[in-house]
Amino acid sequence: MAIYFLGGGNMASAIIAGLRAQSSDDNIIVANRSADKNQILEQKFAVQTAFRLPENINANDVVILAVKPQDMRNALTDVQTHGALILSLAAGLEVATLSHWLNSNRIIRVMPNTPCAVGLGISGLFAATGASDADKVVAEKIMSACGVTIWVENENMMHAITAISGSGSAYAFYLMNALKQAATDFGFTDKQAHELALQTFRGAVTLAAQSGEDFAVLQQKVTSKGGTTFAALTKFDECGVASGVQQGAQAAAARSMELAQMLK
Repeated sequence: MAIYFLGGGNMASAIIAGLRAQSSDDNIIVANRSADKNQILEQKFAVQTAFRLPENINANDVVILAVKPQDMRNALTDVQTHGALILSLAAGLEVATLSHWLNSNRIIRVMPNTPCAVGLGISGLFAATGASDADKVVAEKIMSACGVTIWVENENMMHAITAISGSGSAYAFYLMNALKQAATDFGFTDKQAHELALQTFRGAVTLAAQSGEDFAVLQQKVTSKGGTTFAALTKFDECGVASGVQQGAQAAAARSMELAQMLK
């Protein structure tokens, strides 16, 4: 089995890194238009590269579509997958649309996120009716190489996956940057502020993962009524921070739905 990537951007690189960490024996070929990028991928991951997918793809292979949704139609021009399993990383691009373009229903949609680059990603997956249980196992193995996976039975839930975890790391960075800015406002250096925010989030995530307790319970444990944390959380509530995050996720899901309609 060969694993072909159409596109060699950040997410493709993250998945390749996970696969290489898991095994050096996978036959990985990347089709990418940038000669410089291809050289970097060859040197970093010992993969083969080309400017386009070859014609000798067969049904035992996997083709991972890793180009931007708006560029996908042009990228798939003249592509023949010859019955190979298709994994699509394109946000908002529905199975029906891909099936029409590729004349295949052996498709699994995947929505990963950027922490895949360090093996700590989470990927949502949805299988089209033409994908077998064996295909799901293959997709699971590939995506598990760079994090954990969650399967959804309804394709519409991929919009929610996009809104929560696909875009979610950016929400975390947004909050980290806000906390860093608060630290610099107090007079800390940029380096000190960065470390204060980073270690606070790192520690909180590790504690939550190890304790297994609900996030709300953990919050209550560090919040004494009338104390400093209580004062901060009260101000967050007054400013609608939680509501803003929830509305932001809804906006991301709505945009994913809009993209799906545009790409049909």
